[in-house]
Amino acid sequence: MKSMTLLSKKFLRGSWAVLVMAAVTSLGCQAEKEGLSSRQFQIVGDKPACCETEAATESGATSAGAAEEQSSSGSSVAEVTGEEGGKAMAIRITSPAFQSGQPIPKKYTGEGADVSPPLEWSGIPEGTQELALICDDPDAPTPEPWVHWVLYKIPPDVTKLPEDLPKTPKLDNPPGALQGKNSWTSGQTIGYRGPMPPPGHGRHRYYFRIYALNTKLNLPPGATKKELMNAMKGHILAEGELMGTYERK
Repeated sequence: MKSMTLLSKKFLRGSWAVLVMAAVTSLGCQAEKEGLSSRQFQIVGDKPACCETEAATESGATSAGAAEEQSSSGSSVAEVTGEEGGKAMAIRITSPAFQSGQPIPKKYTGEGADVSPPLEWSGIPEGTQELALICDDPDAPTPEPWVHWVLYKIPPDVTKLPEDLPKTPKLDNPPGALQGKNSWTSGQTIGYRGPMPPPGHGRHRYYFRIYALNTKLNLPPGATKKELMNAMKGHILAEGELMGTYERK
């Protein structure tokens, strides 16, 4: 009988110990979930397996979430930082005088009145301080594209240019705008000069590109295309492009 009593007591003590350990383990897991220190429960040794599993799951989810957030943030930055973070946002630029990809009327060429064409644009982003415009011909038989127009320091609220801008370094309309040098070395070297490709050279393309800048340029009148491009480097928020064609038979 005494032996049975002793066995019963040992069994009860063993069961009690198991129950206590189970309770402590459960409290430890709950503490981990609630962000409490395991020391408050005096858990000795490694974390219970349940906590480590949940911690690994939560860590994986957190890492995935952070990666997704970083990826999303990166995409967003690439969309708005222009040349610094990817392709610049597009400005829509058009002309009442000709459609994109279509011939430029003779009026705006060297065979006609040689006046600048009217232009209009939209989609200027917030933060724009100035606008600039360049027109050139990459099909010219020269090492570099032939420059037809360099125009800069256009106020950011301006949305159009009238035709036949004066061929002067400084303009009153748009107010404060300046014009630079074209590629001609004689005659009218400031302001717009229209298409005049060599006869029989085929169809040439003329690109009118507008740039939205996040700074005000410190350029004097009469700057070259290269000088303007260097000054704009790192400051382009958005740009737009209109292409017209012309051919001399």
